[in-house]
Amino acid sequence: MAVGRLRRPHGLRGEVQMDVLTDFPERLRRGKKVYLGEERRELVIRGVRGAAKTFLISFQGINSPEEAAELRGQLIFVSSKDLPRLEEGEYYHHELLGLTVVDEGGTVLGILEEILETGANDVYLVRTPDGSELLLPALKNVILAVNLDQGEMRVRPPEYL
Repeated sequence: MAVGRLRRPHGLRGEVQMDVLTDFPERLRRGKKVYLGEERRELVIRGVRGAAKTFLISFQGINSPEEAAELRGQLIFVSSKDLPRLEEGEYYHHELLGLTVVDEGGTVLGILEEILETGANDVYLVRTPDGSELLLPALKNVILAVNLDQGEMRVRPPEYL
């Protein structure tokens, strides 16, 4: 799961500006293993400072602005097993993507392909069997059940669809 995007180097000791992409930034701390980019290069955090949505972060073995510059634009990931537990009925986006979406009668509506964050509530983009898109608001009266073990989300599409 992506927790940050690295930006430009800062200072002379290998620090990098990072946009925070997680609701749990407190888990990014000294000694924590993270993974860089698509190749998931393992790095260990040397230090973190900052607040809100931007941090200055440094990694063991990255000690100069030149080395830090090579990290620019990369995503920082954490292992799924390191994610905090959520409340009952709450899910991480990566757990939902790819679920088969069915209606109350069991008819397959499609595959949950994308989650759009709108501010008010998420909207699930479901790719139907004919290739069209179905948009479902992530509301309790629409999303009836999620069964990760079966890979299924049961929904009641709004009547206007």
